[in-house]
Amino acid sequence: MYELIKRDGMAKRGRLTTVHGTIETPVFMNVGTAAAIKGGVSTDDLRQIKTQVELSNTYHLHVRPGDEVVKKLGGLHKFMNWDKPILTDSGGFQVFSLASLRKIKEEGVHFNSHIDGRKIFMGPEQSMQIQSNLASTIAMAFDECPSSVADKKYMANSVARTTRWLKRCKDEMARLNALPDTINPQQMLFGINQGGIYEDIRIEHAQQISELDLDGYAVGGLAVGESHEEMYRILDEVVPHLPTNKPTYLMGVGTPANILEAVDRGVDFFDCVYPSRNGRHGHVYTNHGKMNLFNAKYELDDRPIEEGCGCPACRSYSRAYIRHLLKAKEMLGMRLCVLHNLYFYNTMMEEIRDAIDAGEYKAYKKRKLEGMEQK
Repeated sequence: MYELIKRDGMAKRGRLTTVHGTIETPVFMNVGTAAAIKGGVSTDDLRQIKTQVELSNTYHLHVRPGDEVVKKLGGLHKFMNWDKPILTDSGGFQVFSLASLRKIKEEGVHFNSHIDGRKIFMGPEQSMQIQSNLASTIAMAFDECPSSVADKKYMANSVARTTRWLKRCKDEMARLNALPDTINPQQMLFGINQGGIYEDIRIEHAQQISELDLDGYAVGGLAVGESHEEMYRILDEVVPHLPTNKPTYLMGVGTPANILEAVDRGVDFFDCVYPSRNGRHGHVYTNHGKMNLFNAKYELDDRPIEEGCGCPACRSYSRAYIRHLLKAKEMLGMRLCVLHNLYFYNTMMEEIRDAIDAGEYKAYKKRKLEGMEQK
């Protein structure tokens, strides 16, 4: 159940009530592909750094350890010791990223495991069954994520198939949620808008899927090669055609600047591997721009990554020490950078919510962007 609390221009301040607790939006979901955040981050850490939602990957967990294994162990929440909401993506993006290993047909996609090469078939029903076994809070519909440079005819056919798949997902989820042995019979379903950089295909698709009255709607197939300007243009065109009384999720985005711009266009769910991936390479986000802690100038710098930051890294350690850990390839260095970056993102989302509540989002966005553009 989604409640739209306030609007500030197009920016939305909302609240999604789920069986695993309440999600205050706009929200950044912390990405734990294989049921763990890369960089040695535990679910106890996630609680400490203000994580609201954890995101895991359907395809990866199906391949290893197997969704049946997770179901036997009581579902993903129990398996990874996390009692707050979890969103599972559908495996559709892997269809895009594993292009050389797959074959798309009407019934679904045949592809080879990236781990051991074994044959896998995934269609709408299989994706829903896997996600039901994982018992996530929110399941994503199975879609095809075509390349943003696909020609218009291919895109139109692909999007029409994604719509047919979405209806099959909805029917299958209703069936699964009614079964007696389903771990989470209140699992929610989000549909995904596709259409690359073709506004007309995107808008028509948004209108079609809005009629299905799903729990939420995602904009997929962006941040896969098009420019930031193209992404913002598509959001300007498409978001007004998605239901305002449901969450709007921009998949796989992005930088702090991308998030600030997308919130201004009505998006309220985000996920991205940037904060954890960059953290593992010593790149950390601050309110004064991004820092590379490998730089020699931090060798004797006894300040925290960012003055006034309440994350576990900044509360206890200096830039010099974290740089030493990174240079020595000590796991703790990566871990501290990842914790800092996720805390930075989660805190920024808190600030965004406060700014919308106060009706001051535009001024906040301008201030934040100007600060982060400093060098």
